[in-house]
Amino acid sequence: MPKRFQRVIVIIFSLIFLLCSLLLVLFSIKKNIVFFLTPSEISNSQLLSNKTIRIGGMVKNNSYRFNENDNNNIFIITDYKKDITINFIGILPDLFREGNGVVVEGIIKKNTLIAEKVFAKHDENYMPASIKKELEENNQWNKDYK
Repeated sequence: MPKRFQRVIVIIFSLIFLLCSLLLVLFSIKKNIVFFLTPSEISNSQLLSNKTIRIGGMVKNNSYRFNENDNNNIFIITDYKKDITINFIGILPDLFREGNGVVVEGIIKKNTLIAEKVFAKHDENYMPASIKKELEENNQWNKDYK
């Protein structure tokens, strides 16, 4: 076989190998990417009631209620167009507040989402309290820190 033909074969096999690798990576990523829907998207779509979904939005001001008897947290998520009521039994994350972003995972039953998990979101200016305290002790804290 001439050298030129051998090089062409090596290049072709290399391209096939790279293509197969890329396809494997894309298929594995597809299974791990998680999206969330907004309350408006939920109301516009026909979702199965027994399917676990994620809903994201802002916690509506003055909507949070807590029932001490069964640790039931009830609040409303809004995207400023539509609202959805959330029921969650358990302890909410520390960053959970009215007016802040949240992503909730659960099952919809009778226009209410029965939440299994609640994820509080924070913005790019969030600073954990322990790091803030350490910066203040070292006189490196700037109040306008971003």
